[in-house]
Order: sequence, then structure tokens, then C-alpha cells
Amino acid sequence: MLVQQSNMAVRLFEDKEHADTYWKYRISPSEELIDKVLQFHRSNTNSANDLAVDVGCGSGQGTLLLAPHYTCVVGTDISPAQLEMGRKHVNMPNVSYRESPAEELPFEDGSVDLVTAMSAFHWFDHSRFLQEAHRVLKPHGCLAVLNYIMDMELSYGDCSETLNHICNEFYAALQPFRNPYLRSSSFELYKKTHDSLQYPDKEWQDIFWVRKPVPLSGYIGMVESFSSFQALLKKDQEEARRLSQDTEHRLLHAMGVTSSETEVIMGVKYFYFLARKPAND
Repeated sequence: MLVQQSNMAVRLFEDKEHADTYWKYRISPSEELIDKVLQFHRSNTNSANDLAVDVGCGSGQGTLLLAPHYTCVVGTDISPAQLEMGRKHVNMPNVSYRESPAEELPFEDGSVDLVTAMSAFHWFDHSRFLQEAHRVLKPHGCLAVLNYIMDMELSYGDCSETLNHICNEFYAALQPFRNPYLRSSSFELYKKTHDSLQYPDKEWQDIFWVRKPVPLSGYIGMVESFSSFQALLKKDQEEARRLSQDTEHRLLHAMGVTSSETEVIMGVKYFYFLARKPAND
């Protein structure tokens, strides 16, 4: 995944161990959320379902969700390790992966029906990616840009408030290691981008909850896949592991259980914008 920072490219999520963690624990949009994208795309009778491109696809969890709905789906990313993980888990003949920066997509002008960026747009050179998406989209083609707020919520019995207090302390400890390119909030970036996008047919959604049961270890693994945790891990591996293990022990104690495979409900708050390329551009 490529990050343009000043005049320097910053590469993230690249090593194989991180790619493996990414595949195991990263959440993907729910089918209900993908349906929102598909409904918007199909609301125009001139839209087609030939080619969907998932940009900044990582290890491809979101890419696979598009496969039942398009003749061909291509996930692109700049990380060979992430793409290797994606290819390892592909079992759909119409899905493939290509190594490519988000700002230089390997597709012909006006050839793509849907371009998605799932929890990746904030890492791109924003204006260059939008120009590139516009170039490759067909007239009436759609752009779908999704992300979620990193402060996830846990529910378990009658101790949910206590769990989320512990979670918030976990996030606060990682805040100093947040990549400065992200600034304070990606939410503001996405909203500003939607508002300034010169497509007349567009849609903004600021709250879309995705809730799913996961083992507590899955929640911990998800947070460990964040770039902020990985930055702490690189700086002080012992401190990163201590923070993670201490948080897990505190959550288990609050739940009154001993197994990290105990299921909790993890709530993730998504936001997104959808936009359709006009026919006359």
C-alpha cells in the first residue's frame, strides 16, 4: 500500500507476518453494506456488471465479496506480501490480483464498472487516485469509498460498559503511534472528499454499524493489525506485547471468563460515500 507523504513514499502493511495477521483478523464490510454499494450501482439502468476493481485491497477480504456480482473482479495493492496472502485464499475463478499503486491503475480508459476502496483511501494520494478512478470508470460507472472508525465497541452480557472503557484505554495508548499522514480523523477527509466531488449523483452515509460475533482473541488480533500497533511493535516489541496481553487479561476479568476464545459482539461503525461518473465526462 502506497502512502504519499511530502515527496516520499511510505510503504505499510508489507511484511509477511503483518500480512498474515491482516488476513486472519481484519474485518471486511458486511454483505448488507456491500448491498448498499450494489443498490446504488444498479439504480442506473445503464450500469453494467462486467469489471469491478478493488483498490488497496490488502489481502483481499473485501475483494471476494464482489465476486458473486461481477463477471471479473480485480484486487490491486502495492504490497506483494498482501497480494500473496490474497492469492493464497482465492477460490473463485473470476477473482485475480495485480500489483499496482492506487494512483496508476493498470486498466484502460472507461473500462471499469465499479471502483472500490475499502479502508484504504486515506493512505492514497487523494487527488491523484480520484483522477485515476475517473479515468478508468465507464460512463455511469461507480466509485465506492468505505472506511470505519477504529474505536470498535464490544458487547458481552451486562459488562459492555466496562469492556468499552478498557478498549478506549487501549486505543488511547496507541494514539501517539498513529501515522501522522492520517492526521486526527479520516472521517473528516472522507466527508470533505465527498462534498467536493464534482459528480452530481452521489451519496454520503456517516453511520452504518456492522456487528458480528468474534472470539475475544479476534478482537485483540484486529487491533494488533492496526498501523499504530505495528508502529509500537517496531519501536518496542516488549511494550507492545505487554499492552496487548494486559488489555486481554483485563477484558477477560471483566467478562468473568478465562478463555480468549469466548465470543463477544464486536461493533464497527462504518462511513462511506458513493458516486456515479456522469455520462458526458
